[in-house]
Amino acid sequence: MREAVSVARAVSPTHEHLRTRLAALLIASLFVDVVASVLILFAERNEPGTQITNLGDAVFWTSAQLLTVSSSMVNPLSTWGRVLDVALEFWAITVVTVVAGSFGAFFHRRGLEKDPL
Repeated sequence: MREAVSVARAVSPTHEHLRTRLAALLIASLFVDVVASVLILFAERNEPGTQITNLGDAVFWTSAQLLTVSSSMVNPLSTWGRVLDVALEFWAITVVTVVAGSFGAFFHRRGLEKDPL
């Protein structure tokens, strides 16, 4: 828990580096969520049989795709919706790998700080 507080306070360059990366990923992901919600609404709203008919549905679907790479709603029906779906899944997987790599680098650097060679 002490390390989490240290990251939030950026008590060292290593902590600040991790905090900056996590904040950038969060902001970028929120931006992607908003833009993709609008795009999926325009791509899907007039498709027969779609479950994405309003902005609330679009935000729910997009957020579920980004957070779980799945949702309880059916997949997009339009070609552009499907392309966006694949792009969102790629984004989500990329974010997870960047977060994992960031934590790996953080722990490596902290280990070197605590026990220099």
